[in-house]
Amino acid sequence: MCARNCPFHLAPAARSSSGRPGPAGEPVPRGHRTYPRPGHAERRAGNVADDRKTGSTTSLSARAREAVLQRIVDRRYAQGARLVEREVAEELGMSRVPVREALRALVAEGLLELLPHSGVRVRRLERTDVEHLYEVWEPLAVQASRLAARAAAAGHAEGLAALEATLRQAESAAAADEGTREVAAHTAFHEGVVELSGNPLLARTMEQLSWQLRLLFGLRAEPAHMRAQHAEMYRHIAAGDAQAAGASTLLHVRDSRAVALRSLFGDA
Repeated sequence: MCARNCPFHLAPAARSSSGRPGPAGEPVPRGHRTYPRPGHAERRAGNVADDRKTGSTTSLSARAREAVLQRIVDRRYAQGARLVEREVAEELGMSRVPVREALRALVAEGLLELLPHSGVRVRRLERTDVEHLYEVWEPLAVQASRLAARAAAAGHAEGLAALEATLRQAESAAAADEGTREVAAHTAFHEGVVELSGNPLLARTMEQLSWQLRLLFGLRAEPAHMRAQHAEMYRHIAAGDAQAAGASTLLHVRDSRAVALRSLFGDA
């Protein structure tokens, strides 16, 4: 039986001497039906439905964002290309609402830019964008390799096999001339190093750079010696040599910067 302080408990309806419903505690006339106002259960059910609707939209928005990002990375949406909300929604097989939210999010992240009265376009990378990205990535990448090597030296090397697998994937993609798959393998290698570091704060910080790096890797040339540098980094990490791992990573990131500037802006 429901106690009186239960949120579902309803006080008995009553009537006054006039036959109309009166103060609580008086009897209800025979044949008179009462309907309780929506209570906690009804409100909660409504809130759950609203939450589910909001969660569904958010999930679709995240999927739309991921799909648009991937198209930018693999250059289906070229730098400077204008994106029309309706056309993107049709291409992704979604309604326009989650696509609109995804495009707004990418504008806020700096990967798209607003056009006056005509939607958005893929933002062109400027030289300063590349330089700023490498200025931030360099110390984080070096520290990630050092921490990963220390973790391996301490016996925490559960991710080494997966890290080595990304090297094989990159070689296989390069041999098949599959640039998108090679970029994905290179990105996975760097993400694997961060994961091996065991530092969640570093992982969250690097996550914010992930798509910018993936975009940059997709736009630049990918010479063979970059894959060789990854292999050298892996050897030092697996051996637990933090100093050598950091040094090889520093060389790799600086070389990567030079390759990017040369590919994108024609630097000598």
